[in-house]
Amino acid sequence: MSANGVIYTEEDFLQLAGLQHFVFCRRQWALIHIEQQWKENLCTVEGNLLHTKAHDASQRERRGDILILRDLPICSRALGLSGKCDVVEFHQMEQGVLLHGEEGLWTPFPVEYKRGAPKVHQADELQLCAQAMCLEEMLCCTIAEGALFYGETRRRTSVSFSPDLRQQVQSMAEEMHHLYRRGYTPRVKPSKGCRACSLNTLCLPTLMKEKTVAAYLRQAMEVEP
Repeated sequence: MSANGVIYTEEDFLQLAGLQHFVFCRRQWALIHIEQQWKENLCTVEGNLLHTKAHDASQRERRGDILILRDLPICSRALGLSGKCDVVEFHQMEQGVLLHGEEGLWTPFPVEYKRGAPKVHQADELQLCAQAMCLEEMLCCTIAEGALFYGETRRRTSVSFSPDLRQQVQSMAEEMHHLYRRGYTPRVKPSKGCRACSLNTLCLPTLMKEKTVAAYLRQAMEVEP
């Protein structure tokens, strides 16, 4: 059950991956997940290529006491989110949980792959924390940390799932559901990130700064041919 007492059904689930879009820009998230608009750029293509191997569900590995699963489907009725983990490492240890078809006890350790380098905001950390919260709900366990692997640095960055990070995930998931139910796309708030956004030409941040999309369309229809 979520903090506000809501239990979501599968029909209500939103994409967990959208949490990263939501943190970066609520308008970008709404354009993609409410208005179903999308456009590729170099960053999104490079990101897709990096995820190709990570999302190969046929690759199931054993490395000593570590079992590695890829493209693992996850969901949370408390958050109302669903998606897939790039990689989940299950470490065999006494404090773990039972896994179907495996002997012993295992503790999950989610790993998310990103194309660039660590960011100044917490979008990546929040997405990874949401994955951990889904796994905790599904496996009835507690996950203390995970890792982000960045393609630019070729290194992992450890992420601790603190109470504050978990609360941010919960709050943002609730806000996402609120906007989705309303079908509301937030107005433009231009920032430096607008230039790198793949939806820049669809969002029109400069043009829409002083007016809503509805007002823009209404004005365009009033112009004489």
